Amino acid sequence: MAKEAGFAFTVTVDDSAGSGRDISNDIMSLAISTPRGSQDITGLDKSAVERILLLADGQVTLDGAFNPASNMSHDVFKRVSTTSVTRTVALAISGQTLSMEMLFTDYALTRANTGELTWSAPAQLSNGTAPTWS
Repeated sequence: MAKEAGFAFTVTVDDSAGSGRDISNDIMSLAISTPRGSQDITGLDKSAVERILLLADGQVTLDGAFNPASNMSHDVFKRVSTTSVTRTVALAISGQTLSMEMLFTDYALTRANTGELTWSAPAQLSNGTAPTWS
């Protein structure tokens, strides 16, 4: 398989009513993390560290340009501070999709001194199902 650049991501996020919205056009960057916990189980008879893997986790941070249009990023995230709903986040690139049920913990708006209005929205895994690419 050939290596690829990170072009043409599709990002779909549920709004507060549970409808998936493609907000790819509003997103300028994203960070995806699917870490696993680990436990040090090194016995006194070992000369190097011994570990086992623990629970899986998932985190996503989306950063974008403010867009108040219907069904776009502001519409999707504007109720993060007032609703506690789990949202499906689907990230797709090159035929590979990572879907996770997530809780968004913030919708931070930043207005730079040059006039840009941007946002950042971090999310964490919520339902106990390990993130898996398909």
